[in-house]
Amino acid sequence: MPILRAAPASAQLAPAGYPSTPIWAYATATAGTVPGPEIRLSAGQRVRFQLINDLPQPTAVHWHGIRIENAMDGAAPLTQAPVPPGDTFDYDFVAPDPGTYWYHSHNRSTEQVARGLAGPLIVEDREPWLGEPGAATRELVLVLDDWLLDSDARIIEDRWEDLHAASHGGRMGNTVTVNGAAYPELDIQPGERVRLRIINTATDRIMPLSLPHLSARLIALDGHPVTPREIDTLILGPAQRADVVIDGRVDGEARANLLLDPGNGEWVEITGFIHSGDNLPSTGTDVRPLPAWGTLPAPDLSESQRETLLMEGGAMRGMLETRFGGETMGFRKLAANGMVWAFNGAANEMDKPMFRAALGRTVQMEMSNRSVFPHAIHLHGHHFTILSKSGAANIEGDVRDTVLIGADETVEIAFVADNPGVWMIHCHMLSHQKSGMMAWFEVA
Repeated sequence: MPILRAAPASAQLAPAGYPSTPIWAYATATAGTVPGPEIRLSAGQRVRFQLINDLPQPTAVHWHGIRIENAMDGAAPLTQAPVPPGDTFDYDFVAPDPGTYWYHSHNRSTEQVARGLAGPLIVEDREPWLGEPGAATRELVLVLDDWLLDSDARIIEDRWEDLHAASHGGRMGNTVTVNGAAYPELDIQPGERVRLRIINTATDRIMPLSLPHLSARLIALDGHPVTPREIDTLILGPAQRADVVIDGRVDGEARANLLLDPGNGEWVEITGFIHSGDNLPSTGTDVRPLPAWGTLPAPDLSESQRETLLMEGGAMRGMLETRFGGETMGFRKLAANGMVWAFNGAANEMDKPMFRAALGRTVQMEMSNRSVFPHAIHLHGHHFTILSKSGAANIEGDVRDTVLIGADETVEIAFVADNPGVWMIHCHMLSHQKSGMMAWFEVA
């Protein structure tokens, strides 16, 4: 069985002239890297890896977005025990759906993902797409991450328990990398059509992105195809992915950029696309859609099971009282226990399911954010259709596994509970997850 090793390593995260950064990383045959080695396979193919834990603390691997067998989900301690230092665990599952996914630590993940334990998982299309008329000729995987480094480019390690950050937007970094490097430059030919697979692996940072001068069009969200549409700004919450088609500029300019708004409204460059070579013939303005999955059952809303998810807490709102550890507590006592967020009046309630659904039943869930901060809500084992946002119907019918819900926003989703087992539902701002926004549901 192939090896996936989690171990200490180092990487040149900061720009040239700074020291390398001690990290934790995944490795297969060679030394660990950030991001971890790309795992690429075909839809319907098995993924088989033996995790070897060479870290100083227990760990587990979650295969994010894959509709996976429950025992292989890696959501410690719900679906497996964390793997102790020096021990192993065998992952063996089928990846049924094409798309852009990723894998990451799911034990002490606020720290372990922030140290570098994440990598891309690409499931290729069932039918030919690259090279077909109107499609792209090649693709690039762009793994975006956010690091909190000191002046010596070392990860700041005394902030894992920062409750102030957790009660706000989360633990924010000061260095954004693309494929493990600060400000990389990528080659592109004028007029060339390229598919970008963009993955936000940051623990907490929401990433508003822009690709000016590159005629950017969206073709997939969280691995699921969408009808191609032009985009000006693309907003990716933590764990979200987007597939975007770009066309190299043909106006004689040699450069275009991937831009990020770090939260102050001022766009900064995080990647440069350097144009060289002859202009390629135009492929036209239309983009060939990706092949449909054909494997995801459509929700039946006529007899759906209705559930709610109420998000409360955080700075500037707080909570009057919330259940935690079998006790109802006021906000001050909750904070003393490291809890500042809640789902349905409970903080990290893991002793019983949020709800149960019969196998094959459609679940319709209203998710309401009553805090002043956004949350990226992720369902394990399932993809869901977004029905509406704040009462307005979502005419695109986008299908996702992680949805970003803004302050005082309500999002309604629906999914077929067709994957048996116990599945986590949590905020993928990992600081929020750790401090209250974690629960689970059962399908049987």
